[in-house]
Amino acid sequence: MASEPLRIRVRVRPGASRTAVGGSYGTGPEAALVVAVSARAVDGAATEAVLVALAAALGVRRWQVRLVRGQTSRDKLVEITDPTAGSVSTLAGLFSA
Repeated sequence: MASEPLRIRVRVRPGASRTAVGGSYGTGPEAALVVAVSARAVDGAATEAVLVALAAALGVRRWQVRLVRGQTSRDKLVEITDPTAGSVSTLAGLFSA
């Protein structure tokens, strides 16, 4: 049986020196996971890099990570389809990294 999709608020930092997933932007339930990517925010390159980085960090396949909202914004809403228990616990650790 498939589990419920997991939605994550993400704050993107394009043009970083290296790709990194971790930390939070904001506080409380509205906090977003920070994802820094080396790709520039041109023609969706940073958005795609974020989706790839999230998939790798959470140990899921790229096709399981889908952009819900925020194609041209630094603030995005991403959905993980069929997340594993391991990816959920990893996500909790990434917020405090």
